Amino acid sequence: MAFNTAETADQLLGEGDIPPVHEVNAAGTSPFLLTSDHYGRILPRALGDLGIPESELVRHIGWDIGIAGVAERLAGMLDAHLIAQRYSRLVIDCNRPPAAASSIPVISEATAIPRNEAISDAERAARRREIFEPYHQRIDATIGQRLHDKRPTVLVSLHSFTPVYAGVARPWHIAALYNRDTVLPQLLLKHLREEGDLVVGDNEPYAVSDLTDYTIPVHGEARGLVNTGIEIRQDLIADQSGQRQWAERLARIFAEIEVEMKAELLV
Repeated sequence: MAFNTAETADQLLGEGDIPPVHEVNAAGTSPFLLTSDHYGRILPRALGDLGIPESELVRHIGWDIGIAGVAERLAGMLDAHLIAQRYSRLVIDCNRPPAAASSIPVISEATAIPRNEAISDAERAARRREIFEPYHQRIDATIGQRLHDKRPTVLVSLHSFTPVYAGVARPWHIAALYNRDTVLPQLLLKHLREEGDLVVGDNEPYAVSDLTDYTIPVHGEARGLVNTGIEIRQDLIADQSGQRQWAERLARIFAEIEVEMKAELLV
């Protein structure tokens, strides 16, 4: 497996590389602001294939399988603004504090990432400067403008998870994730359970924390926004049919939640 070992400290993204930030429906009128930290699995040309085969890059370690299709459709159905990040989480994980070891993983699950071993401080800074920061600066600026305009803003961070992890099957179809703010997660959990055909995770298989997450703590909690994380099991959204069905279900549920929240939270 070939990968470029040239020094990339001064500039990571160059000719032929696309911008890290992807937006849909920026003029959307919904109070829900959607984010997708692990939307894409693109690699900067300077990093080659990171020293791992394509079969690894397409797995969950490279991105959140299926969430791009759900996020795009949900943005359209809700008339909501979506801000997503195109590069693989193996380059830099945009939902990890930059100081965390998992920010630029040397091992992801059981897979070694050779190109991430012993990288210089300058290269680490370049990955943060050119991928992580533009994405989060765009979210921050969007929230700032919405608050300045006195627009109701509710942050929804979209993710997907593997059906099996470390040999253990995960029964949940979908989950609500949260830390300090439980208002929206509890409403979401109530509506999901009322569907009658779902195994619903309450902070399962993950929970949000300041040490393991970035988007919700920084853009949701620190800005005082009502917020929730959503995790959908990947086998349910691996194809377009599943993505459409889950987007439709979530759009219906969020429309109901918006009505319930409007009186006290969105005006």
